[in-house]
Amino acid sequence: MTQLTQKQPVETAPVHSTAERPSSGKSVGSRLVVLVLIILLFGGALAIMRRLSEKKALAKETERLAVPTVSVLKPAAEPSNEELTLPAQLQAYVESAIYSRTNGYLLRWNKDIGSRITKGELLAEIDTPEVDQELSQSKASRQQIQAQLELAKSSAERWINLRKTDSVSQQESDQQTSAYTQARANLAFADANVKRLEQLESFKHIYAPFSGVLTKRNVDTGALINAGSAGTGRELFDIAQVDPLRVYVSVPQSSAPSIQRNMAAYIELAEYPGKRFTGKVVRTADVIDPATRTLLTEVDVPNPDGHLMPGSYAQVHFAVPVKTVRMSVPVNALLFRAEGPRIAVVGSDNIVHLKPITIGRDYGTSVEILSGLDPKDQMVVNPADSLQEGQPVKIRAGGPEHP
Repeated sequence: MTQLTQKQPVETAPVHSTAERPSSGKSVGSRLVVLVLIILLFGGALAIMRRLSEKKALAKETERLAVPTVSVLKPAAEPSNEELTLPAQLQAYVESAIYSRTNGYLLRWNKDIGSRITKGELLAEIDTPEVDQELSQSKASRQQIQAQLELAKSSAERWINLRKTDSVSQQESDQQTSAYTQARANLAFADANVKRLEQLESFKHIYAPFSGVLTKRNVDTGALINAGSAGTGRELFDIAQVDPLRVYVSVPQSSAPSIQRNMAAYIELAEYPGKRFTGKVVRTADVIDPATRTLLTEVDVPNPDGHLMPGSYAQVHFAVPVKTVRMSVPVNALLFRAEGPRIAVVGSDNIVHLKPITIGRDYGTSVEILSGLDPKDQMVVNPADSLQEGQPVKIRAGGPEHP
C-alpha cells in the first residue's frame, strides 16, 4: 500500500513564457520585408538597365538612320575620237560646158548623154562654109604678097648694086629697100591671117577637153551654131569628171580646229544602206564664214565604178580626235544649285563632296561632262536635294549600272 502511494517523478514539457513568442514573430517579418525590398530593388535595377539599353539602342538606330544610304556609279569615259556627221552634196571633180569657137551648122554629133568619153575624143563636127571661103581667100592673098615680095627683093638688090656705081641716087635706092621691107611685113601679116583662119576652121571639130561623162547634149544635127557663150551662143555639151568626186562640207566652228588635211572620212547615202565610201580631206578654206560660222572643207571620194552620182545628197562622217578627257553621266546624277551644276562624289572616307562641273552635249538619258569629274570618282545616283558638302553617307551594295 505504501508503495502504491509513493509519488513517482513526472516529466513535463518546458513551457515558454508569453514574453518570448512576440520577439520571434518580429524577426520573421523583418526578414520578409528585407527580401521584398531586395526583390523590388533588383527589379527596379533590371528595369533601369533595360531602359538604358533600349535608349542606347534607340540612339544607335537613330544615328544609323541619320546617315543616308546612297547608290554610287562611276562615270563612263567617252571615246578619244568623236564622230562628226554633217550633210553634204556630191559634186563632179571637174564640170565644164562646151561651146563652139566658130560659126556654122552642126554637121553631126558622135556622143550622147551618159556616154563615157576620154580626153581628145571627137564629140561633134560643124560645117563652116564662110570660114572655109575666108581661108581660101587668105591663102590666095598670101601667094600674091609672096610674089610681090620676091619682085621687091630683086629690085632692091639691083638698086643697091647700081648705087655702088653712082648710077642711081641714094633716095631711089632707099625707096626700093623700103618697098622690100614693106613686102616682107605684108607677107608676115598674110601668114598670121592664114594661121588665124586655119585655127578657126579647126574649131569645127569639137573634142573632149578631159575624160568623164557627157551629161548634156543641147543641139542636134543642122542646128545653127554661134561662136562663144555670150549673146546667141549656147552650150553644145556638158561634161563632168566623176572619178573622183568632190564633197564640200560646212564644218561648225567648234570642230574646225580638228579638221586637218589628209584626215580620213567616209560618206553614206540612203540608197546604199550600210555601205561606206571612204575618202580624205584634201583642203579647207582656212577661213570661218562669218555668215554661217562654218569652215568650208573639201573631201575627195574615189568613184571608179561610177556608183556615186554628182548632185546626190550624202552624210559625211569624220573621226574627230578629242584632246580633252570627256565623260558621260546619267541625268539623275546631277545636282542643280544656285552656284551652278554639281555632282555629289563619295570619297574613300564615305564623305560627300560636291564637285562643280561643265556640261557639254545632252544625249537625253545622259549628258556629256567636259570638266570637273575624274573617271575614278564614285558619284551619287538620285542624290537628295538636302545632300550637303562633307556629309557622311553609306554606300549601298550592288549599285545601278550606267545606262
